[in-house]
Amino acid sequence: MKRRDFLKVSAAGAAATAAVASPAIAQSSPEIKWRLTSSFPKSLDTIYGGAEQMAKYVAEMTDNKFQIQVFQAGEIVPGLQALDATQKGTVEMCHTVSYYYVGKDPTFAIFASVPFGLNARQQNSWLYQGGGNELANEFFKKSNVVGFPCGNTGTQMGGWFRKEIKTVADLSGLKMRIGGIAGQVLQKVGVVPQQLAGGDIYPSLEKGTIDAAEWVGPYDDEKLGFAKVAKYYYYPGFWEGGPTVHAFANIDKWNELPKNYQAILTNATVNTNTWMAARYDMQNPGALKRLVAGGTQLRPFTNEVLEACLKATNELWGEISAKNADFKKSIDAMQAYRSDEYLWWQVAEYTYDSFMIRSRTRG
Repeated sequence: MKRRDFLKVSAAGAAATAAVASPAIAQSSPEIKWRLTSSFPKSLDTIYGGAEQMAKYVAEMTDNKFQIQVFQAGEIVPGLQALDATQKGTVEMCHTVSYYYVGKDPTFAIFASVPFGLNARQQNSWLYQGGGNELANEFFKKSNVVGFPCGNTGTQMGGWFRKEIKTVADLSGLKMRIGGIAGQVLQKVGVVPQQLAGGDIYPSLEKGTIDAAEWVGPYDDEKLGFAKVAKYYYYPGFWEGGPTVHAFANIDKWNELPKNYQAILTNATVNTNTWMAARYDMQNPGALKRLVAGGTQLRPFTNEVLEACLKATNELWGEISAKNADFKKSIDAMQAYRSDEYLWWQVAEYTYDSFMIRSRTRG
């Protein structure tokens, strides 16, 4: 074949290939715009910011062809209605904590955090490697959503109190803002639980409508100004050892996505899960120092209080499990995983951390 003829044939072949390939690529990367409603205000840049990070990852990995617009709580629906809006298809996605929806079914709490549950690393291990995500989505499917771990705050603080809590009796009649199923546990030891969105906590504490409140930890709590209206700051938040923040997608909208977009969105949530935990670990130490320097009184819950709450927790799990098969299946799986994890923790993680903490206090 002459060189001139070869070039003609090659050019024609390339044009034909382009004619076939271009539409195929275009079809696999359509332009899609979703809306996401958050349960959090923009002022909480880390927990709200997780949704923005996730949307940013998705846009960058798709050349801006798949865009997710993030709305703060109240812009489309109130913060505690984020799941409902996603379930109904009002929005395609939400970023929230599943224990907000225990009024629908207490099983929702297990995949976020329950009293005396898993810490953050254990939670991720269970969800990603121990069958937790599969169990979660088997349950979430009943609400027409699919869920993705999309953030973790690490172990939270026990909250802000107007008075000291030294005994279980001090909890009697205490009106406390506390989310999720933890309120039912504390109710058993005398607390009167109140479920309030983040933006409503400060004015309620300031007016004395509530006596105590928990939110997240030093960084967010400092931003919300709780130290101005309550003096005592307790730890640990035994009801949130490692709470997962979820991104939920409407299951029909999820199924309509091309497979590569599904993979991109899934990976974006995994990256966000790491981003949020790392960011809180960076932000909390400085915030705690500032709070204490400003007069906040740091206090541990006594063993008496912790033991009473653990007893109440186990009683509650038995009561719910007796009448809710989904809850029993999920709580049994989580607790079995917790047992093995803490077997390992006591050998290496706890021993190492305890030694390093003692070394730090010795200077």
